[in-house]
Parts: sequence; C-alpha cells; structure tokens
Amino acid sequence: MKNPPDTSASEDLGSDFKKALDAGWLPIREVARQTGVNAVTLRAWERRYGLIVPQRTPKGHRLFCAEHVQRILTILTWLNRGVAVSQVKQLLDTPQGLTDPVGNDWLVLRQTLLQAVTHLAERTLDDTVNQAMALYPPRTLCERLLMPLLAELEQRWQGQFGAQMERVFVYSWLRSKFGARIYHNNRQLRTAPLLLINHSDLPLEPHLWLTAWLISSVDCPVEVFDWPLPAGELALAVDHLQARGVLLYSSKAMNLAQLTKLLNGVSCPKMIAGPTVCIHHTELSARTTAIADLSLAEDPLSAHQGLIQRGLI
Repeated sequence: MKNPPDTSASEDLGSDFKKALDAGWLPIREVARQTGVNAVTLRAWERRYGLIVPQRTPKGHRLFCAEHVQRILTILTWLNRGVAVSQVKQLLDTPQGLTDPVGNDWLVLRQTLLQAVTHLAERTLDDTVNQAMALYPPRTLCERLLMPLLAELEQRWQGQFGAQMERVFVYSWLRSKFGARIYHNNRQLRTAPLLLINHSDLPLEPHLWLTAWLISSVDCPVEVFDWPLPAGELALAVDHLQARGVLLYSSKAMNLAQLTKLLNGVSCPKMIAGPTVCIHHTELSARTTAIADLSLAEDPLSAHQGLIQRGLI
C-alpha cells in the first residue's frame, strides 16, 4: 500500500475501532478509496448478496482486511466481464463450475430504461438507475448499462417520429441527474477542479456528463461548461479556476484550424475526447506532438482511464 489508510472516519468511533486500525484493519472509506467501489455499494453487496462480510466492532463499524480488498477486486473483474451482480457469489464460491456464465440482468435493466424513455416515465427511469447505482461501481454501470442504452436510443431515433421528444427528455434527465451528484461531490472537495467543456454544437452532450460523473466519482472536483469557449477565454477560465486539467468533449467534427489557437496559453494538461477523435484521428494524433501535454480519448471510459494514467485524477 503506497498511501497510508484514510483514518479520518475513525474519529470519535471508540477505542476498539482505533485498535483495529492500528492492527492493520481498514475502514470502509479506505476500502472505497483503494477499490473505487463506494461505501453505499459495498454495504449493498453485503446486505443483499453476501458478497463481502466484513468484521464489525462492538459499535457495529465495518472493518476490512487485505483478503476483503482482493475479493472486491475479483468481484469487479467479473462485473467488467458482463456478469450480473446477482450471479457473482456463485462464481466466487465455485469458480471451477461456472466458466462461462450467462446473465440477462443488464438486458432486463436496459429494456426497463428503454420503456421508461419511450413513455417519458421519469420516476421509473430515475428509480431504476438509482437501484443500479447502489449495486455497481460507476465505471461498470457506464460500460454495461448507460452507454449501451444511449447507443440503442441513437439507433431507435433514426427517422422516427417522436425522436426529438425522447432525446430532449432523456438528455435533460441525464444532465440533471449527474449534474446534481457532481454538485454535491464538489461541495465536499477542496482541491483544484478538472474543467470539462462541451465542444459540440449540441445543447446537451450526454457522454460529457457521463465523463464528468466518472471523474467526480473518484473524488475529483469537476467544473462543467456546457457550451464552447472562444479562444482566449479558455485560458482565462483555467486561470480563474486554477484547473488541474482541461477536457474538451465533442461528438461532432471540429474546426481543427482553430484548435491550436484555442489551446494556446493553456499550460495545464489537455485532453480531447469523444467521437471527434475517431473523425479526425490522423490529424489529432499529429497534434499531440505539436501541442504540449495533449492526449486523446474516444469515449468516457477511455477518458477516465487516460486521466488516471496521467495522474490527473
């Protein structure tokens, strides 16, 4: 363990808790930091599925050991392979007996959300996503549910009457949903923010908000500008915010002639993300050598991973 455990949660929790920490046990906050699985999800895995059974102090506080952490990482491996959380315990207990699990939980969830969008049923949409958020880490939820849902909706909306109505409904909900979570996370954090900018011509860019949520979920403050900035003002915004980095997200073709001018004077690390990277792959790849500290990512997942690898989050 490179970083010392976060023991701030042990304040005023009793001498038994402090002795356990001194003996090498980990509080739930530290386990969440190490694994990327938040405390709400860890408690849900324990309560609903018995996936993790931590020790308890006399006052009921959860304590985890290195084996628990390893088990959580194994659970994440199965989830990232597409296994539903309801099937993971079976795999953990008898791994040799189930080498090719097949689950349809993700399909059922996606169909439920699709029906909710079709009927503009915001409560069903919200409740279903809330339940999934309690069971799955943000990255898994994006990869297995939210991004496939958005892709399916885009196909559904091709030439269909009512498509714009559904698009506005779900994009507005998504921005409100994740914007609220990002706002509350930002209120708890004091470090320099990452600045995300909608560089599309779309008034709502759903994958920008998924990217922002993934970044926020690892305790990094996020400032989202949902509209492009002109050259000069981007550098001004970075200076005012003392931003740790800038991410431009676009799902459309960009004006590459303006890119160098736009990023001129921005001294912090920069990333361009979204389908625009595929559209301009050759040109943008060349610019990563011409523009200092510039990297590329094709979607929210690769942007999240790239920011982690660069040490920005």
